[in-house]
Amino acid sequence: MSRAPHAHLNLNVRGLKPSATIAINDRSRALQAEGRTVIRLGLGQSPFPVPDSVVAALREHAHEKDYLPAKGLPALRQAVADYLARSQELSYSPDNVLIGPGSKELLFLVQLTYYGDLVIPAPSWVSYAPQARILGRQLTWLPTDPTSGLGVTPERLDAACRDDPERGRLLILNYPGNPTGTSYGSGQLQEIAEVARRYRILVLADEIYGELTFSGEHESIARHYPEGTIVSGGLSKWCGAGGWRIGAFAFPEGLARLADNMAAVASETFTSVSAPIQHAAVRAYQGGPDIDDYLARSRAVLAGLLGYGYRALLQAGAEVCEPRGGFYLFPDFEACRAQLAAAGITDAAALCERLLEDTGVACLPGSEFGMAPERLMLRLALVDFDGAAALANVPAGRTGYQADVGFLRRYCEPTVRGIDAVSQWLEAN
Repeated sequence: MSRAPHAHLNLNVRGLKPSATIAINDRSRALQAEGRTVIRLGLGQSPFPVPDSVVAALREHAHEKDYLPAKGLPALRQAVADYLARSQELSYSPDNVLIGPGSKELLFLVQLTYYGDLVIPAPSWVSYAPQARILGRQLTWLPTDPTSGLGVTPERLDAACRDDPERGRLLILNYPGNPTGTSYGSGQLQEIAEVARRYRILVLADEIYGELTFSGEHESIARHYPEGTIVSGGLSKWCGAGGWRIGAFAFPEGLARLADNMAAVASETFTSVSAPIQHAAVRAYQGGPDIDDYLARSRAVLAGLLGYGYRALLQAGAEVCEPRGGFYLFPDFEACRAQLAAAGITDAAALCERLLEDTGVACLPGSEFGMAPERLMLRLALVDFDGAAALANVPAGRTGYQADVGFLRRYCEPTVRGIDAVSQWLEAN
């Protein structure tokens, strides 16, 4: 009997699993289709609607049908450069701005185009390491600890580089962080920049959550290391437009060749990003009073909600770094190991499975973010609520307002219910 020609496929990415965030979202949908109640704290998708003015711009440009330049719509590249000048006092030529179908694709292209080791902290976002694996790149995990917010420290970065100082390296610095919610102060950024300059490290500043820093005061490391930093952003997190799939990279003049090479690869792969989406993104990057109000309301809701979750988990016995922005908490349940082991839970995957079964809360184990499987850490994305209703009910004209418990229980269900369920389950086990 002859065998099918595909019986022994030689796969370049054998063993690669679907992205953990996408997988947990698909599983949550399947369980809900079966009639199960699931609180979806797995996928970090913005709960907020796209601002009305940006939706109107998309509607206005729905007729746009032509292919755009591989680097992106010139007006959008100019808007991105203007935005960085306005928000961070950074000077980028629009010629060195590259638009892609989400920053995730651009992150892959920069690893493909730049030959060097990937350096990231443990924990880090779920797709950095798999992308390096797909491309056959070396990967260095930087150890972290809670005192530094589970982020990069200059000492650990220096230790990773000093034995082979001439080696090419790409450091991805993501903040406010996914999965930790923590960020870096100006002094920390300056010290990291000094190490990066010493070893000529290429820094990718993944600032996709920058506009969601609760204080409203995000600082780019490019202000300290402009010659060696690519700034990455997009509309998925602060503008609620994850499904629109649009991201942007800004390169300093000294890295213009890298931008051009990435654009050449883009022209042979995705060709260009959807024309109507690019035209609408111009309006988002232009900003204005309506966008400022939208962001202030978003931060007020998220600051209150993340603060509530942080305090509840601490009280229940978890160790948690205080969040500074974004959607995420990354609790560590090591202090509860003995009681959890008595319930048959000895690793993060088992912890997530039990939480899903007992409480209906879907979340992700820390092992998906680069932590050891046996570490009892998990990520909670506090995004399962009606973002439109929440934004509409933030009190107008309240500078510095932060959603209180009454507001959260009214407008941020079922996320609050999920936080309470996890905390109560932990205290009961």
